[in-house]
Amino acid sequence: MSRRAFHKFRLYIAGSAGNSALAIQNLDSICRAYLPGQYEIEHVDVFKEPERARADSIVMTPTLLRLSSKPVCRVVGTRSDSRSVLTVLGLAAAAAA
Repeated sequence: MSRRAFHKFRLYIAGSAGNSALAIQNLDSICRAYLPGQYEIEHVDVFKEPERARADSIVMTPTLLRLSSKPVCRVVGTRSDSRSVLTVLGLAAAAAA
C-alpha cells in the first residue's frame, strides 16, 4: 500500500488586497481538486507579520512557498493557471492521476 504525500504551503498575502483574495481562492481550488485531504495552507499577512516575510525573503505578494519537500519552491502571483502552478510545484503527476 503506498502512502500519499502530504503537502505544506505558506501563502504570503497583503491584507485584503484583490490579488491576495484571488491567490487564496485559486490555491484553495487547486488543492481541493488535485490534493484532497493531503495539504495544509498557512496564510501570512505581510502587514501583520513583516518579520516573517523578511525571514523568508518575500519581496512581492502574493507569494506561495511549498514547504513539504526540499528545496523550498516559490511561486509569485495569483496562481490563475493551475496547470503551470502544478508543474512548478512538482505536482504535475497529481494532475495526471
